[in-house]
Amino acid sequence: MKTIGIFHYQVGRTDGVSLEIDKWKRVLEEMGHRVYLCAGDLGTVEGTLIEEMYHHRPDAKRLNYNTFGELRDYPDDAAYRAELLALADVIERKVREFVEEKGVDFLIPQNVWSVAASPSVAIALARVMRDLQLPALAHNHDFYWERTDLALTCATAIELADKYLPPRDPLARHVVINSLAQRELAERKGIESTVVPNVFDFDAPPWQPDDYNQDFRTRIGLGENDVFILQATRIVQRKGIELAVDFVKALDSPERRARLKERGLYDGRSFNDDSRIVLVLAGYARDDVTGGYLNRLQQKVERAGIDALFIEDVVSGRRQMRDGQKVYSLWDSYVFADFVTYPSLWEGWGNQFLEALRARLPLMLFEYPVYQADIKDKGFRVVSLGSEIQGRDELGLVQVAPQVVEAAADQAVELLTDARLRQETVEHNFQVGRQHYSLEALRGYLAQLIEDGYGHL
Repeated sequence: MKTIGIFHYQVGRTDGVSLEIDKWKRVLEEMGHRVYLCAGDLGTVEGTLIEEMYHHRPDAKRLNYNTFGELRDYPDDAAYRAELLALADVIERKVREFVEEKGVDFLIPQNVWSVAASPSVAIALARVMRDLQLPALAHNHDFYWERTDLALTCATAIELADKYLPPRDPLARHVVINSLAQRELAERKGIESTVVPNVFDFDAPPWQPDDYNQDFRTRIGLGENDVFILQATRIVQRKGIELAVDFVKALDSPERRARLKERGLYDGRSFNDDSRIVLVLAGYARDDVTGGYLNRLQQKVERAGIDALFIEDVVSGRRQMRDGQKVYSLWDSYVFADFVTYPSLWEGWGNQFLEALRARLPLMLFEYPVYQADIKDKGFRVVSLGSEIQGRDELGLVQVAPQVVEAAADQAVELLTDARLRQETVEHNFQVGRQHYSLEALRGYLAQLIEDGYGHL
């Protein structure tokens, strides 16, 4: 049995890394290990708080931009380097205290050696690993080079990336979440890694209405006969949410409304002249750093004339009370959704894809590269927007061919009105997901890593 420290910028949130941390922690504990969380923001879970690790602090954001954007906020490389290392020193000292207090003898850095949202955290954890000779298993979800706006800005930034993103060290073993990243990591850095896809608990009781969430639809302003289209991701540009707007607009056409009205909905509800088709955005926009994407998305919604609800204020990683008001979990939004949109242009893997399978909901998706490379061949039944971006509109938002959107909307009408087709589709997807991406599958991956000597857990 080992005492494991899991490190990230934040935990207990609804972002993909936080969600995967929950699953890894659970499986490792079921395997008999002690697991402690350490992060810059704890969200709704217990752990050790090191505020300097949080990636949304002004100093972290400044260092990130001056590492990967432009050297704008410092007079020269030396000044940038001084702040980078000063913050790393503070984090290192506090991480050492955490390690010693908890008796941690194994490290699991989550994304901090790959995406480097706060570069100082990468340096601090590598120092602790080397100085204390602690084995580490790095769980790398996203890499800094996957950003289209990347430009290492100066000699120190280049040195940082070479030495720490990720570190080449016999103590460190690496896990990635897709085969594209595995190949890229080997080509760019000469580092071998193991693919461990995202997983979900397919064996837990299904999410369903209860005393807490029964008022969810009413609370967010939906009527009983409205169609609830759920976009559960964070609101950031690579999620391609503008394609969900196009999809909902097509679904809300007079011809398709007439079909919905004539047939009625899959669960016996009627669809009438007053029924709305509503795009519900449950994710937070905090990572849209400039606010530019959210603003353009809202403009697109207004121009398209669709109904859309932005509900991040009432949804969190877990149920809680905030200012005397009920906050629902992300899972509560799935309970009442009729359909899921997942038009991401890029995903390291795709948590919300698994969530839709788990919730037994039909979904529309854009076939992002990792879906095509690692997931599509499993045989899921989805409404596809294809894999080709046709261009951008005057707001700079992506578009796919109109006929592709129209065909997707036609498929969605069938899944919203044909109860048998819908049930067959979602049950098939659930069983395929359970076979390949369950917690049991994760246990198998980790057992294999242990057997291979990865980190000597």
